[in-house]
Amino acid sequence: MDIFYSIVKIFVQGGPFMIPILVVGAIGAAIAVERFVTLTRMSARNRSVWTQVEPALTQGDFDKARELAGKDDSVISRLLNVGLALQGAVRRREDVKTAMQETMTQIMPRLERRTHYLATLANVATLLGLLGTVSGLIHAFSAVATVNPAEKANLLSASISEAMNCTAFGLITAVPFLVLHAVLQSKTAQLIENLEAVSIKFLTVLTTRQASRAHLELARVANG
Repeated sequence: MDIFYSIVKIFVQGGPFMIPILVVGAIGAAIAVERFVTLTRMSARNRSVWTQVEPALTQGDFDKARELAGKDDSVISRLLNVGLALQGAVRRREDVKTAMQETMTQIMPRLERRTHYLATLANVATLLGLLGTVSGLIHAFSAVATVNPAEKANLLSASISEAMNCTAFGLITAVPFLVLHAVLQSKTAQLIENLEAVSIKFLTVLTTRQASRAHLELARVANG
């Protein structure tokens, strides 16, 4: 309880700008939790789907791969479904690659959504803390000008201490947001890299199967 009262006392002494910083902290925390949970779930679902689809692709069983990917609505299934839909419709690798790249450009904003707000909120919290400190110092010097000279030193010291609480709270709010922003960016980049690797794997399998089929057709014509 003593710790709680100490925190409340510091918060009250920090002045009116402590409330906007607290609001910024609440918004940033909500975004960070939502993004972390969403990206973690996406990553887990992608691994699960790829574990099921990869053997079918490796064996050249595109029908089975199409069936497995069609049952799921994860981002990796969306990417694979585009490639599998074109697998029998077009013969050029570049056409399939272009379609999958276009799908990636649509998926990426979904992965990166709201993460950039954390860096912005970190800057806002820092600036609000500094603004609260400047405002507190202005009030402190204004108050000192009207008091007894013997009390000026104590009053100024107390006022500056209170004003610095706002800066401290702003920094305490901002630093974790910067760390979380870096962590979420790393998770997003890893997801994108995994999707690109899956795309390359699919195109490689498709090209290999097409080359093998063409070779067999040529051999059949030559023997016929």
